[in-house]
Amino acid sequence: MKKILFSVLISLSTLCWGQDTPAQPADTTKAAADSAYIKENYSAAIQIYEALLRHGEAPELYYNLGNSYYKNDELPKAILNYERALLMQPGNADVRANLEIARAKTVDKVESVPDIFFVSWIKALINTTSVDGWATWAIASFLLFIIALALYIFGKQVIVRKVSFICGIVFVLAAICANLFAMQQKKQLVDRDAAIVMPPSITVRSTPSENGTELFILHEGRKVSIKDNSMKEWKEISLEDGKVGWVPATSIEVI
Repeated sequence: MKKILFSVLISLSTLCWGQDTPAQPADTTKAAADSAYIKENYSAAIQIYEALLRHGEAPELYYNLGNSYYKNDELPKAILNYERALLMQPGNADVRANLEIARAKTVDKVESVPDIFFVSWIKALINTTSVDGWATWAIASFLLFIIALALYIFGKQVIVRKVSFICGIVFVLAAICANLFAMQQKKQLVDRDAAIVMPPSITVRSTPSENGTELFILHEGRKVSIKDNSMKEWKEISLEDGKVGWVPATSIEVI
C-alpha cells in the first residue's frame, strides 16, 4: 500500500512540474527564424531570434536579429543588435557594413574626434578578430616560441641557432601582444559602457532630474557612452565631442 501511495505522489509531482515549466516551442530554432525572415515575416523572425538569445548570446543571432529589425523599420533596435554582434565579432565586415547603412538613416550624424595615427592603427588591429581569435593566436605563438627555443638549445648549426633565437623573440612578443589584445576585447565585452538611444528623441539635462536645464536633444539610434552608472533611474552619458549630460535610464539600452 505504501509503495502504491508513493508512486501516485511521484506521478502527481511530475505532472505539476510539467505544468509549471512549459516546454520550449518546437519551432523556436534558428532555421525557423531564418525561414520566417526569408518569407518576409519579420515580426515572427524577431520573436524567434529574441527567444534564442535568451538561451545564450551568439553574434550570428544578433546580426540576423538586427537585419530583421531593420526590415521591420525599427532602426534603433537594428543598430543595437548590429552593435552587439560587432562587439562579439569586431572583424566581421558584413556586420560593420550593415551597421553603417543603418547609422546613415539616423538623424544625429556622428563626427568622431580623430585619434593619433598609431592609436587608430592599434585599435584597427585589435578589432580585426575576436577574443577567441586573439586567444588562438596567443597559443599558436607560444607553441612556436617553444619550438624555436628547443631549436636554439639543441641546434648544432650556428645559422639554425641564430634564426631560432630571432624567431623565438618574435613569437614571444606576438604571444604577449595577442594576450593583451584578447584582454582588451574581453574588457569591452564585460564592461559594456556604451548604449543606444531608443525613443524617437530625448532631452539631455544638466542634472538627473526632469527639472534640470535642457542641454541638447538626441534622436533614436544614437550611440552614447555611459559615464555614470551609479543611479537607477538616471544615467550620465557622454558623446565623442565631449558633451555630457543626464538622460532617463529607460531611454537608452546598453549594448
